Amino acid sequence: MNPLASFFRATLAVAWLGLSALVQAAPATVPDTMAQRMVACTLCHGPEGRATSSGYFPRIAGKPAGYLYNQLLHFREGRRQNAAMAALLQNLSDDYLREIAGHFASLDLPYPPPQRPGMSADVLARGEALVRQGDAQRQIPACAACHGAALTGVNPAIPGLLGLPRDYLLGQLGAWQTGLRHAAEPDCMAQIARAMPASDVSAVASWLAAQPLPARTQPADTIAQPLPLRCGSGLP
Repeated sequence: MNPLASFFRATLAVAWLGLSALVQAAPATVPDTMAQRMVACTLCHGPEGRATSSGYFPRIAGKPAGYLYNQLLHFREGRRQNAAMAALLQNLSDDYLREIAGHFASLDLPYPPPQRPGMSADVLARGEALVRQGDAQRQIPACAACHGAALTGVNPAIPGLLGLPRDYLLGQLGAWQTGLRHAAEPDCMAQIARAMPASDVSAVASWLAAQPLPARTQPADTIAQPLPLRCGSGLP
């Protein structure tokens, strides 16, 4: 073979190998979307914010945007206690928190089946009575009076109560009782939770966790009556 041709062939082979190596070493392109940016959230809150099998991380997909924004503020500013959330949010602006809240609020995704109730019929009946009627003697309003007749929340900032694990509901009511969780003043949920004995907290959480979601799972646009208490957490 002609020496010059051999040289060109060898040079072309080396060049091809070098190009192949560069192509293989090129970093993958990551899309700059809110869904991609929110991967850190979904590690705990489940794919697309649907929640996981753990009872301590709530679903955030489909919650009212005002409610999600309020919670992000509370975590960032220490009114809710969670070191991981505080670290993630400490350098984020209010505008970006609104963007995060709007992203998850816009997700309309199926809910998992409800948890099987592990309580007696009497306990579940007590839970349902408190959720739907409250307890006037102890000035405990019905959950439905604020969270909507369907218990799916009310825009712009009152969350739904269905589709949440029992352990999470117990944890949050307990946190309000002990002062570990705070909301914007007047903190009506703290007032309500502190009026409930442990047996009522357990009954309410057990009944709510066992309920299926209605056909329309989105938050209601308006509430039928004025809120029974002055409540800062109901504001956007």
